[in-house]
Amino acid sequence: MAKHNDTGTWGEEIACEHLISLGYAIVERNWRMGHLEIDIIASRGQKLVVAEVKTRSDKDEDPFEAVDNRKIGNIVRAAEAYVKLTDTPLEVQFDLFGISGKPDDYILEHIPNAFEPSLRTYR
Repeated sequence: MAKHNDTGTWGEEIACEHLISLGYAIVERNWRMGHLEIDIIASRGQKLVVAEVKTRSDKDEDPFEAVDNRKIGNIVRAAEAYVKLTDTPLEVQFDLFGISGKPDDYILEHIPNAFEPSLRTYR
């Protein structure tokens, strides 16, 4: 496995442990539909958390730089597909995790409810 894949997997594990410590149950990891992917899907009560995890091995790098409007749109589309496919009645919340550093020295940033999906109009 490539080093960046190892780093990403490690970051997702840290994010899962954090969500579990907050009382969430991990429902899915790396859920895919076509080219769309959700890193972590977790639930607690009536809330379904769709989490995007960005991990960087350098503590000076900002992992959130990789989350642009296109990425957010893909996360929202993936969440819509998941909710429709699983007929999930829960309220969806979009969280971001930024993890930078190495396993023995890292920074974890968790932004709950980081963004709201934009409204789309159909003609």
